[in-house]
Formats: sequence, structure tokens, C-alpha cells
Amino acid sequence: MLDTTIQRSVNGIDLAALGETVAAIEANPDLGIVEFRVRTDWTGQTRSRTTVESFRLAGQEIARAFTIVADEPIELLGTNQAPNPQELLMTAVNACMTVGYVAQASLRGITLTTCRIDTDGQLDLRGFLGLDDAVPPGYRRLNYTVTLEGDGSRDQYEAIHEAVMATSPNYFNLARPIEMCGRLA
Repeated sequence: MLDTTIQRSVNGIDLAALGETVAAIEANPDLGIVEFRVRTDWTGQTRSRTTVESFRLAGQEIARAFTIVADEPIELLGTNQAPNPQELLMTAVNACMTVGYVAQASLRGITLTTCRIDTDGQLDLRGFLGLDDAVPPGYRRLNYTVTLEGDGSRDQYEAIHEAVMATSPNYFNLARPIEMCGRLA
């Protein structure tokens, strides 16, 4: 890993702050507990609006104010006013992994000029529409290609890739089953 006393920032990541965060969480694991939540409201036809108002970090409420809209393409009975939930799912996993790639490169002192993830997946609408019980309603597989360019070597990029697959929350969330605990209010 990089000696943070020599270099203060790589790829816009403040290495001293990152080191302090890691040290604090190592000393007190409760400081690393993060709770995210969103609220989604239907806004008509296939549209929805999700609001992000806050999250909790180490027991402290931290205000946020974001709105995310979703819709379906016209061909899937929507109005094509926003990305659909599948595109947002891929966006969420790509964005999470991007943070991992940039942070891992920064920790190694590697300056990136490009960090790009292209993701695709295919699902069968017969599952969503309940037309065939043998067809799952979601993805069986997502394919993604990561492009890293900068002053690192191929071996360094491979190590970063392995580290991201081992530590990215959304990679973990999609690569392994998650218990979904839903209830009707």
C-alpha cells in the first residue's frame, strides 16, 4: 500500500482522511455501521419517484436531499421519461464498484485517467408477466467489463479488480443472495 505521508491525494481521494477513517473503524467497529434507506412513491403509469432524505453513520443521522425518478420505455408501457429500474440497478452496482476501483488505485498510488464499467444483462419478460413458472423474473447473469487506464501495470489492475470483487458492497449484494424481508403495511 501507499505511504500516505508522501502523497496527500490520488484520484481526488484524500489519503490521510481515508487512513483516519480506516484506523477509527478498526479501533471501534461500531463507527463503521451505516444504514441507508429510501422511499419510493408511484407517480402514475410506470413512473416512480424515490427520495433520499438521510442516512445513519455510527448512530448519527446525516441529512441528504436527492430525488431519483424511474420509468419504463414506451415499448414496455412507460413514458420513457427516466431510466427504468433495471438500468438503475446496473447504475447502482457500477457506481459502487467505481468507488472501489478508484479507492483501491489511490491506495496503491496509481493515478487513473479512465475508470469505466460497461454492464449488460438479459431477462425474459415471461417471468415478470407470470407466463411461465420455469422462467425467473430477473437476471440469471450480468456481464460487465472494467476498463482501467492510468500509470498502473496490468498486474496492479488485476490486483485492484480482485480487491473490488472482494470488498464492493453492491458486487456482494448482486453476486450472493440477499434476504429480502418485506411486509405489507
